[in-house]
Amino acid sequence: MTKTSSFSAPKGVPDYLPPGSAEFVAVREGLLRAARLAGYGHIELPIFEDTNLFARGVGESTDVVTKEMYTFPDRGDRSVTLRPEGTAGVMRAVIEHGLDRGQLPVKLSYAGPFFRYERPQAGRYRQLQQVGIEAIGVDDPALDAEVIAVADAGFRGLGLDEFRLEITSLGDETCRPQYRELLQEYLFELPLDEETKRRARLNPLRVLDDKRPEVRTLTADAPVMIDHLSESAKAHFDQVLAHLGALGVPYVVNPRMVRGLDYYTKTTFEFVHDGLGAQSGIGGGGRYDGLMAELGGQPLSGIGFGLGVDRTMLALAAEGKSAGHSARCEVFGVPLGEPAKQRLVVLAAQLRAAGVAVDLAYGGRGVKGAMKAADRSGAALAVVLGDRDLARNTLGLKNLATGEQREIPLSEAVGVIREALAHQRVAR
Repeated sequence: MTKTSSFSAPKGVPDYLPPGSAEFVAVREGLLRAARLAGYGHIELPIFEDTNLFARGVGESTDVVTKEMYTFPDRGDRSVTLRPEGTAGVMRAVIEHGLDRGQLPVKLSYAGPFFRYERPQAGRYRQLQQVGIEAIGVDDPALDAEVIAVADAGFRGLGLDEFRLEITSLGDETCRPQYRELLQEYLFELPLDEETKRRARLNPLRVLDDKRPEVRTLTADAPVMIDHLSESAKAHFDQVLAHLGALGVPYVVNPRMVRGLDYYTKTTFEFVHDGLGAQSGIGGGGRYDGLMAELGGQPLSGIGFGLGVDRTMLALAAEGKSAGHSARCEVFGVPLGEPAKQRLVVLAAQLRAAGVAVDLAYGGRGVKGAMKAADRSGAALAVVLGDRDLARNTLGLKNLATGEQREIPLSEAVGVIREALAHQRVAR
């Protein structure tokens, strides 16, 4: 009888296992590469922070704060929260370490798990994986366009092309107060439930973000911010769109877009992919000009995004595409006997030092079992070494795709194998 484990991963927390984990790594690295090419340095954030950082930074009226955060007291009876998003933590680090006192903008990128207690569904987990960037300290429409273009380049670099960029402006301090009053007047005339009315009093934009069909029907004719922008906010938005046009980044203006976090101002955007169904977002972000001051820092502006690694993987699957290679190694060693194993262990180390991924058949397997393991590894080449090969100072080199096998001098194995791999890469 097979013994089964009594433990399983928490609900909504995925495991990433070979061979599928290779795609996860490729997607995450592909999105990060686009950020690195634009000069964004890496920041590693704490997994948990003071709860008030997120309550103040994300917004007390948001679903994230009111319903989705993993919050608990530590042993010192301090309230801490597993990070639900990255921007507030980045801003805290920038203020704490004085990065805002140096060259501006501060450009940072990060990747890792974030935590939200929401209903798990395809590509939307309680432990979600994101790649993000933040550009802090400069209010420049060209910088807004750069941030958006980095995300667009990241997706396209992975092979995605059936997504679209939706963008709007949420105004600034010169027009948001007046619009807030206008929207509240409209909402308070509607037959909303008490909880929704409470949200309308705290932040009326949250009501426009409500996904319930009955609320969306009631608010269908609500005034939208983009129709009530001040001259300065409209000029900023127009310049962002002009820069995107010059960069060749296609977009669609969506006047009703409201992101799920309270700190957004002016430029706000989302990347959506219709192949994912109702939950179509694969990433998004925006400008947050008041956030640093809200968290006790200088009154500096900022803009950033968060891109979903899991959502991007689903989008690739919807287009029939994949990223990365599932092969664990490029070369698989098959030793026939203990002396051959000792020699192949050394050869494997030499190849790895030369940048070649190598694995071996351990455990004294027979030839048949070892060759099956070689095929399962995804390697391009197998190297076979036995007592007779050792006596002749040769090595069997087999192309696992074609089955072709030849003998090579053992003393020249590293160079010959690297050359054979290079030829295979060119052929692909």
